[in-house]
Amino acid sequence: MNADPPLPPYAPGRVPLIGHAAPLVKDRLAFLQGLREHGPIVRITIGPKTVTVINSPALLQEMLTTKSNHFSKGLLFEKLKLFGKDALPVAEGSRHLTRRRLMQPAFHHQQVDQYLGTMYSTVDPMITAWQGMGPLDLKTEMQLMTQNVVMAALFSTTPDRDTGHAILKSVDTLFAAALRRALLPLPLLERLPTPGNRRARRASRVMRTAVGEVIANHLANPDAHDDIVSLLLHAHGPDGTPLTDEDILSEVTGLLAAGSETTAVTLTWLFHELAHNPDVERQLHNEVDTVLTDEPLTTQTLTQLTLTRRLVNESLRMYSPAWLVTRRTTEPVRLGDTELPAGQDIVWSPYTLHRDPALYPDPLRFDPDRWLPERPQPPREAFIPFGSGKRQCMGNEFALAEASLITALIASRWRLRPVPGPAVRPVGAITLHPSALRMTAEARTPVGHHQGAI
Repeated sequence: MNADPPLPPYAPGRVPLIGHAAPLVKDRLAFLQGLREHGPIVRITIGPKTVTVINSPALLQEMLTTKSNHFSKGLLFEKLKLFGKDALPVAEGSRHLTRRRLMQPAFHHQQVDQYLGTMYSTVDPMITAWQGMGPLDLKTEMQLMTQNVVMAALFSTTPDRDTGHAILKSVDTLFAAALRRALLPLPLLERLPTPGNRRARRASRVMRTAVGEVIANHLANPDAHDDIVSLLLHAHGPDGTPLTDEDILSEVTGLLAAGSETTAVTLTWLFHELAHNPDVERQLHNEVDTVLTDEPLTTQTLTQLTLTRRLVNESLRMYSPAWLVTRRTTEPVRLGDTELPAGQDIVWSPYTLHRDPALYPDPLRFDPDRWLPERPQPPREAFIPFGSGKRQCMGNEFALAEASLITALIASRWRLRPVPGPAVRPVGAITLHPSALRMTAEARTPVGHHQGAI
């Protein structure tokens, strides 16, 4: 008779009643990074709840691909239903597959090429407006920029700055509420009229109102737009019935929230690192001054911005926006040598994976040249900023094109310089963002060429 396989070890430092809650609260990023020393799978406890942490890239790949049908998206994504009950980012099973098939064409690489003109015309005036603005709250500027790109490209609308700020604030509030509820899951408290719950409800109303106005405009002008909102308005479910108003509202809200935050923080970190790497900054300026001309920007242009793309990749590696991802077993499943019971909460961290010295030499050094084709590359499963398998982010090509375009346009006009202040540190909120990052924009003149135009 075979003995049952041993359970994964518990991480050291458990305290009665609260488990590992204290180090999670004190410095969750350092705590998760330290868990990698305890093997490919390790268990932690938060209060009475046991959570399994997957560290091995091979086991992650197994979970996300060949055995993905044994897992739901888990606790964090349940709480993200604040944005829309069954929107694509949080939908499960056949509903997820149906919605993904419906919306996938909007993110096909040929369609992304069509978005570049809209991206440029949206970003260009926002960058120009930095003239004379004084120190920039860079994260907010990048969030407004990427939020406007999503709204212009996918919804055919661009809010004014005040409306954009209101939407942005509501997104941040709902993300904060989702993370708080995931890390400290106390369902009773979610229904009480606490200040945090009231803020979340107000933020939800702001989001629903803004998205509702976009949908109303499309309904009033049915032939004026050809975008993802139009696609949803004309779509039918598997049973042939049109999507409900709530379905459409949820999908548009989910796209808006998911599509702006991650790219924004990636760009924020990129320019933070660039300011501390003057040689790399000079190389970037040389590249954009050579490649960007008066000709329209295309995906072919972006392929020539090789250093720009390496900068985006290295920012995604060092500062993975989705630093914490959850899953939950829907039935007993074996990962490697470990048997996981049904209902087991799983977490994994792209942030700690991408900073593992066993996978990345000198992982804390910002080095875009580690992505040069002649350099040894990490295994494919060791670099997954957009996830993997059937739940891989559908908008990854859109996001990479957007990040490359914005990086190149800013670098063609400005040097961003840090304002003296406290040391910038990563904060693990719903995304990995800087504690604070204020920078001044110093105008520069491109050498030999004009910046790209549309």
